[in-house]
Amino acid sequence: MKPHFLLLMLLTMTMLGNCSQNNTSEQKQDLNLANLDTTVAPGADFYQYATGGWQKANPIPDEYSRYGTFDKLREENQKQIKELIEELSKKNNAFGSNAQKVSDLYKMGIDSVKLNAEGAAPIRPFLEEIAAANTEKEIIRLIAKIGKYASNPFFGFYVGPDDKNSSMNIAQLAQSGIGLGDREYYLADDEHSKMLRDEYRKLINTQFKNAGYSDADAAKASSVVMKIETELAESHITKEMRRLPELNYHKYLVSELNEKVAPFDWAYYLEEVGAANADSINVSQVEPVRRAIQLIHTEPIDHIKDYLSWKVINSAANFLSDEFVNANFEFYGKKMSGSKELRPRWKRSIDAVNSALGEAVGQLYVEKYFPPQAKDRMLQLVENLKTSLGERIDNLEWMSDTTKSKAHEKLAAFIVKIGYPDKWKDYTPLEIKEDSYWANMMRAAEYEYNDMIKDLNKPVDKTKWYMTPQTVNAYYNPSSNEICFPAGILQPPFFYMNGDDAINYGGIGVVIGHEMTHGFDDQGRKFDKEGNLTDWWTPTDASRFDERAKVLVDFYDNIVVIDTVHANGTFTLGENIADQGGLQIAYNAFLKTEQAKQNKKIDGFTPAQRFFLSYALLWAGNVRDEEILRLTKIDPHSLGKWRVNGALPHIDAWYEAFDIKETDPMYVPKEQRVAIW
Repeated sequence: MKPHFLLLMLLTMTMLGNCSQNNTSEQKQDLNLANLDTTVAPGADFYQYATGGWQKANPIPDEYSRYGTFDKLREENQKQIKELIEELSKKNNAFGSNAQKVSDLYKMGIDSVKLNAEGAAPIRPFLEEIAAANTEKEIIRLIAKIGKYASNPFFGFYVGPDDKNSSMNIAQLAQSGIGLGDREYYLADDEHSKMLRDEYRKLINTQFKNAGYSDADAAKASSVVMKIETELAESHITKEMRRLPELNYHKYLVSELNEKVAPFDWAYYLEEVGAANADSINVSQVEPVRRAIQLIHTEPIDHIKDYLSWKVINSAANFLSDEFVNANFEFYGKKMSGSKELRPRWKRSIDAVNSALGEAVGQLYVEKYFPPQAKDRMLQLVENLKTSLGERIDNLEWMSDTTKSKAHEKLAAFIVKIGYPDKWKDYTPLEIKEDSYWANMMRAAEYEYNDMIKDLNKPVDKTKWYMTPQTVNAYYNPSSNEICFPAGILQPPFFYMNGDDAINYGGIGVVIGHEMTHGFDDQGRKFDKEGNLTDWWTPTDASRFDERAKVLVDFYDNIVVIDTVHANGTFTLGENIADQGGLQIAYNAFLKTEQAKQNKKIDGFTPAQRFFLSYALLWAGNVRDEEILRLTKIDPHSLGKWRVNGALPHIDAWYEAFDIKETDPMYVPKEQRVAIW
């Protein structure tokens, strides 16, 4: 099972910059009361009340589909990342050094003259290799090869922890192969989905022509790709089913695959992906893999070659000439997400460098910007939150002592990672050369693939990080029972080095509690203290948990996000439980602070009020209608507004802090509030 992430954007990058210098001074960090909209009553719309001023002051720039506090941090700090990289570029960096790799890759990304002169040339050898294939065996080889540097064709292959033996890495297969992100886009009958399918077909047609295909061949290829991707999507299990780990675990011996999954040249395929020594494989979703193999067997080989070519073209598009980039943006940026303007080239190049050389950038970043005292304070906060969660477990009236004992064991076994890894990735095998931007991004992808494949059949390295230090995010990983808080998140509005306890517990404290709660949400609770998928609950306690979780599902199902579209309470359940639990755990810990005990107002607000205002600010933002629809389909997190207005009505302390009355629109009767952690 993959890690649970806190935020919506997994690759939101930031740097502390001047903020880190403030951390070593006595400069006070505080809430900005201009972020509020006091024309709205807290009990009518707390999100608007707490963040309406921020929303008004921060309209969505044309290049964004949504613009929130995370995006603003990114916007403000990308300039500092740029300065850091440009400083490297001024030096005589030895070939093969991280500095050379970072600076040279960035230079290629901003070299529009070279990129536009090359056109489709960087991908032409790969398209020619695909065109030359004549047998199914050659197709299998290409499927394996393309999956190492582009989006997975037909189905995905990776190496990761065995859910039922979390100390060992095994080979894994999973549904994949579609370009629209979720099966619903191919199958839904609403007008918006139909429009997106038509526009996606146009994109495919355009990009094939950009790659040098004739009008007739491009039209044929776009129809073929849509046909194959639609058939793959029809077999895919739903996003709600993908959340259930027990439905996504089917471990077979390699010798059983022909019978249990589908007849296929498994030995040759595994040899080509570098897993010839695999003796068993977890096939996460059997039917989609079976259907993909059936298509490989039955589709005309020319159709399969068109489909494989699309995988290369679509993966490479953002690293090619402007005609490819602009066509990609017209669909994925404008039509799917609602963005109005392509992001500047230098920002896109920084994202590419962070993607390809994340820990190389992270190491340089930490050396210059990360204050060690932030890590010390975070460690103390984590301990305080662990104590708080332990107390809340003890006080659960619905859970038996037997299950409580197991829950305490899991809590005590949490691995805590803060700031940056103890051991950095070695990028020595990765060459950044002056051939083409795409060639370098491809080598970077192959480097990551090789770094992954070497773990096959080996013990899991629990020191491994799944985020770079400069990422503004956090995660819980059930297979290693770990919580991780990269350096990038340790700044306002999450963490205030010189702020009062109320805003820190309402900010980073809730983030910590959120990640801890993931270990006990509707899916995380199915993993034990070692990270193994096993049932450690009594049947009665499990039933009581499910009853309480159902309250949250129903509550979010009734939320209308736009027009007649409702939130998906089942799909977002894990994150909603984590938000609710994070708030309860952090507030319980906050009550032990001197500030909470003294209960003195600051800027007219009590400590409790500042706690909840700080929490709401984490999710301040504006979002376009198209992005609301897209995120509701694909994101397991609730939209920012509902991480506030959906979560707080179930927190008793919020009612007390703002004197919420039965007559207030957000009021939920106490007996209808969810009570889990």
